[in-house]
Amino acid sequence: MILEAIIGSHAYGLATSSSDVDRRGVFVAPTEAFWLLEKPPTSVEGPDPEQLSWEVEHFCKLGLKSNPTVLETLVSPLVEVITPLGEELRELLPAFLSRYAVRAFTRATEMQLSRAGRNLKPKQLMHVVRLRLVGLNLLRTGRYEIAADRSLLGIRDGSVPWDDAVAWAHRLGDELATADGPLPEEPDRARVQDWLVSVRRRAL
Repeated sequence: MILEAIIGSHAYGLATSSSDVDRRGVFVAPTEAFWLLEKPPTSVEGPDPEQLSWEVEHFCKLGLKSNPTVLETLVSPLVEVITPLGEELRELLPAFLSRYAVRAFTRATEMQLSRAGRNLKPKQLMHVVRLRLVGLNLLRTGRYEIAADRSLLGIRDGSVPWDDAVAWAHRLGDELATADGPLPEEPDRARVQDWLVSVRRRAL
């Protein structure tokens, strides 16, 4: 294990007394294990509830696709395990960030919003708004920041009217479509691959 962090509501600053503690980690399998017919697992669940760890190559592939959970693992302030390789991986964050991330976040939240009025839950709507705020900040500043204003909890507890929250989410979507900033069009795949190759060499 080179990195393990708490993500989700606790990392966003939106935790309540009923919030789960979600842990995500990254491990490096020995390079020689990939020479065998049976390859190492790409991910492992547990041993604790809500705990999942990815093998570093799979983690990098997901990161290049702008998987929000993977990116959160790289920026969470609640780090429980980190090694020098884990520090290198967190420093690699800019290589994963691109306009592709904003497009991926927009598509994911549009799928959620299409369920509004049917079976979309207040907690899910809160996270739609939260993720769109993250994406808008990323697009404008080039920084991936997950800390959220606790006023978003008003969507979850109903103090923000449902229609107002849905309208807020749509306004953010419109802003995402027109905002500009310093992000490159694509992630730096070459930089990520070079680092991964160096990890494999060091794990021989």
